[in-house]
Amino acid sequence: MSTKVHVHLFYGADPRFYRPGDNIGCLYGYHHAESDAFALTYSQDARESKPVRLLRRALKAALGFDFIHTWRNRAEMLRSDVIWTHTEQEWLAAALMLLLSGRKAGAEASPLLLAQSVWLLDKWPSYGILRSWLYRKLINRADQLTTLASENAELCQRYFERDAKTLFYGLNTQDFPVRIPTEWTPHTPIRIAAIGNDRDRDWDTLIKAFGNDARYTVKLATRRRIPASMRAPNVEIALFSGIRKQHELYDWADLIVVPLRPNSHASGITVMLEAAAVGKPMVVTNVGALQDYFPAGEAAYIPPFNPPALREAVDRLAAAPTEALRQAQAAAAGLLSRDLTTQSYAMQHVKVTQEMLRARAVSRGRVAAGSERQTPRPSPESRGGL
Repeated sequence: MSTKVHVHLFYGADPRFYRPGDNIGCLYGYHHAESDAFALTYSQDARESKPVRLLRRALKAALGFDFIHTWRNRAEMLRSDVIWTHTEQEWLAAALMLLLSGRKAGAEASPLLLAQSVWLLDKWPSYGILRSWLYRKLINRADQLTTLASENAELCQRYFERDAKTLFYGLNTQDFPVRIPTEWTPHTPIRIAAIGNDRDRDWDTLIKAFGNDARYTVKLATRRRIPASMRAPNVEIALFSGIRKQHELYDWADLIVVPLRPNSHASGITVMLEAAAVGKPMVVTNVGALQDYFPAGEAAYIPPFNPPALREAVDRLAAAPTEALRQAQAAAAGLLSRDLTTQSYAMQHVKVTQEMLRARAVSRGRVAAGSERQTPRPSPESRGGL
């Protein structure tokens, strides 16, 4: 029989409606795990009125996870052998649903929960007593912790005394086929693209480094609000949404800059993967264990909160086109050699799941053997013997 896996995603990522017509499968590429041995189902978005949507979002804000969306999907989750989640917002809700449904860890017919954390570890020190207590209770229901960066895995051990496996996030090569560049010549002024909506993007350092300087033209693509005080005439701020618009931005740029605040969750890795695929040199803040993915030599790394260092790194690449090209080639080759793709990301989940199932089988075998040893043997008299 095949293993039943339920992929629990955030409201809005229902594969039935996410980018309809593009035929990309499941967001993040979990569909690549589907096989005769693994049957996947996905969380589904329910139609809801505006008052219900406001209620769901209010509860999500209060708890830190979307429990109503999870509760709606509980039937399929409870029928599964294993539940996969992409962030703590999904697995915290799944853990609570399982506990309320009487499916404790290790119980017979209880789904295994693969709990992947992204922002949880960065925010953990800021949580109050009540939230920390609740989350610890829910962490105990998780069967396997995973993260996307080694720094996050180390924090799981520090905060929870739990081992976590590091899984490597991957690129959708259908959207971004990998091409190794053969030439690179910067424009005048230098064209810089910066993309991202993550909470740890450091747009202040970016604009201090290049704003109001005619040697640079910057396009900043984000949904985050940029204060008027930070704006500059040579910095265009807009949302380049959709794959076609993103490709247009990458094609326009000479370099991709990923400015970041200190974090432990590999913030910026999606843009780095895309930049490597399209053959553009990168300048990146050296935080969040990003060198797990692209070691030094495949990106120009700089310290955080340092506009001069950011500007110097860009100038250094522009002044040495051969070196910039070599860096971009190394990044593209590294992406391919390390298989940083959604296909590989899905298969890492398959491997972890197989390990979880084997561990559960061994554990249940030991329990059964122990019960057998503890069962008293009948005496000869009870058997009618002499």
